[in-house]
Amino acid sequence: MDAPVLKDQLLKYFAMLNDTEQQSVLNMLKAFISSRKEEYGPVTLEQYNKELEEGDTEIEEGKYVTHEEVKRRLLRK
Repeated sequence: MDAPVLKDQLLKYFAMLNDTEQQSVLNMLKAFISSRKEEYGPVTLEQYNKELEEGDTEIEEGKYVTHEEVKRRLLRK
């Protein structure tokens, strides 16, 4: 599949998601991209702590999906 078709499909399906689902997909994409950095060497202690703090902040802001919610969504389909 060529890149323009793939991008069109990605945008089409992304637009069908609700806000919470879009945030989850965005977080997944960010994780994919950030994992590329690890190819160049181990994560520093500073980077590790920064990522933990970012994760804690997201949780405090309610930007997460519980395990029960994931199961509910999967069983709904």
